[in-house]
Amino acid sequence: MYHSALWSTPSSTNGRDSEAMYNETITQSSDAKPKEVNKCNQLELKGLESIAPLVRSVEETPEPISTEVRGTIPTWIRGSLLRNGPGKFEFGNQHYNHWFDGMAMLHQFKIEDGKVTYRSRFLQSDAYKKNSERNRIMVSEFGTVAMPDPCKNFFLRFLSRFEMIEATDNASVSFVKYKGDCFVSTETNYMYRVDPESLETQNKVDWTKFIAVNMATAHPHTEPDGTTYNMGNSYGRKGALYNIIKVPPMKNNPEETLEGAKVLCSIVPADKARPSYYHSFAMSENYVVFIEQPIKMDLMKIVTAKLRGKGISEGVYWDPKQDTVFHLVDKHTGQTSSVKFHTKALSVFHQINAYEEDGFLMLDMCCSDNGEAINNYLIQNLRKSGEALDQVYNTMYRAFPRRFVLPLNVTNDTPTGVNLNTRPASSATSFKTAKDKVVCQFEDLHGEDLYEYGGLEFPQINYSKFNTRPYRYFYGCGFRHLVGDSLLKIDLEGKKVKVWYQKGLFPSEPVFVPSPDAVEEDDGVILSVVVTPTEDKSTFLLVLNAKTWEELGRAEVPVNIPYGFHGTFNPTA
Repeated sequence: MYHSALWSTPSSTNGRDSEAMYNETITQSSDAKPKEVNKCNQLELKGLESIAPLVRSVEETPEPISTEVRGTIPTWIRGSLLRNGPGKFEFGNQHYNHWFDGMAMLHQFKIEDGKVTYRSRFLQSDAYKKNSERNRIMVSEFGTVAMPDPCKNFFLRFLSRFEMIEATDNASVSFVKYKGDCFVSTETNYMYRVDPESLETQNKVDWTKFIAVNMATAHPHTEPDGTTYNMGNSYGRKGALYNIIKVPPMKNNPEETLEGAKVLCSIVPADKARPSYYHSFAMSENYVVFIEQPIKMDLMKIVTAKLRGKGISEGVYWDPKQDTVFHLVDKHTGQTSSVKFHTKALSVFHQINAYEEDGFLMLDMCCSDNGEAINNYLIQNLRKSGEALDQVYNTMYRAFPRRFVLPLNVTNDTPTGVNLNTRPASSATSFKTAKDKVVCQFEDLHGEDLYEYGGLEFPQINYSKFNTRPYRYFYGCGFRHLVGDSLLKIDLEGKKVKVWYQKGLFPSEPVFVPSPDAVEEDDGVILSVVVTPTEDKSTFLLVLNAKTWEELGRAEVPVNIPYGFHGTFNPTA
């Protein structure tokens, strides 16, 4: 059987509908038996299978190889699914500590006339080349500090402890576009321009050469005309600043990269010595929305990390006593709204969408009630098995899709003590509690059944047509494991879910590709790379009908691929 898919409505506590029966079927066919949903709405499981092979180093495949197609891949799909993620986890006898540390490996599934070829290359970053030349870890990463070179004398090794940790250029998070060119990115000041056809590394790009920021996210937002927005921190004698970045859509010459980029505005952190960590941000038609969350970065610990022999990750911590604050920045004027929107402590890695309607801004995100997950994704945790693996999973909070409704017309005359969200059928609340302060409570964008799939992360939408606009569908991975183990489609009309799941298979972030004659929002396909820890060289590209959620086909490739992070579809010109 190639697919398992159906709609479910939000499950009722009274009675046994077909979805509840389907959930039981999944449970009974899996080695991982649900124990209970605990007080934090986290699914507790027993008997999780080991996924250690999904976080092992692999060899690159620089020349394209053919795949075996089962089923049918629509001939209208013409282009490449590009994926990024870690592919090498050690050099010599030195091993990385954190999942984010592995060396970037770029993957290409090229689709043409219903056929698929595959290739992969390691990003030829300075970090990769230095590590390879010495066969040891020479460049520190998020969770791993490079130890002093044993070839240096004692005095030089001692002095090297007092050097600042050099920012890595290991761009292993995502593929992004600026001015029509393809780049791979991480969360430092470095990116690499790459050839999307050959995956060859081209030139290194340093944000600090263009604007006064020390880093930028790997999740920019792009306008229909190609104008791109991003965020990055800057650090000075007076502490940190959050900066909104704007990059123009066009190049003046072929060699250009970030020329013309500018800082649209800067936001002062609540604590300049402990700014918030952020992985991404949201954007509506007229606003950039920055989420200042209680995942904090202790700058003193980060600056002294190498001296103490610790990774940068040691300086990142969760402070549940702090509010989460939404900052709105006008994209046209660069003005930051004086009104700040507060909610309880929550953590966010990825937004789903944001749009404005009837004087409100709808902010949809995948949220967790705890922000400690970033430090739990140690490689040793991902490689555990048995009860130890179950314990790691059951003590981690899952992310769920939620909507905040932010009123845009709050003034001095706006009354306090009144729910400002007047949108019908919305359970989200927004109360003005003081001058320039609105306290918000989210509404769930899911039914009770989503708890059974471990929540949802890696959210995607029909971005080219519906980003910053009212929309109906979003897609993501269900997390009944430390990595995604199902593909989910949520229909916001009724908060229904469709599920693709097969025991022992672990699909990547779903990428939506619209059909050329699309009329409805979900006319198109979903592409996802599926890996398995139980069979050697059994990777395949999965193609789902985005409307029906049925499998159309799969392209099997005899290689091993570690579980990765993000990707994009690059259409053939």
